Amino acid sequence: MRSKRNIAFLVAAAGLAALFALAAGLAAQQVSSTQPVTKMVPDNPSEHPAPVQPIPYSHKKHLAFGLECKQCHTNPEPGKLMTFPDTATCMQCHVTIAKDKPYIQKLAEYAKSKQPIPWVRVYTVLPGVAWSHRFHLEAGVKCETCHGYVRELDAMSEVTSVTTMYSCLNCHELNKAKTACDTCHKR
Repeated sequence: MRSKRNIAFLVAAAGLAALFALAAGLAAQQVSSTQPVTKMVPDNPSEHPAPVQPIPYSHKKHLAFGLECKQCHTNPEPGKLMTFPDTATCMQCHVTIAKDKPYIQKLAEYAKSKQPIPWVRVYTVLPGVAWSHRFHLEAGVKCETCHGYVRELDAMSEVTSVTTMYSCLNCHELNKAKTACDTCHKR
């Protein structure tokens, strides 16, 4: 009797597993079919190594926990730059998680002294360009549109060519946004 129940249970479990696999496959097809065909910001044609940071940080590891960009990077007035997270934000988790690792101890030292971590900025707006994250965020542009798939990066690097004039113009043309010179270059 027991063996028949076990077999019935295994058959039912296998059937459910097959249904879940089919549903996941269909969901993946729907996601891939809704992604844009044209890449708005091309990858950098040459490799740009990640700068050495004061504390190693993996976006891949942290975003896998369900964090979102806006939880760590805010956009204060006047809206030009996104901020780096305050050490207190990091310590909300790291007061208990990986607290014995040397780089987390270094993070704790920054937090205790109320000093910001001297992160090296990866993307830099070029001189002469009046640019704002705020306008792009309000237009619904996703972070990965310009910065690439950060959630796949162990070390942040300049993987896209977002700081080039070509990329800006290409994206503006694809999205029917203004392309006049004074849109980005103020006198």
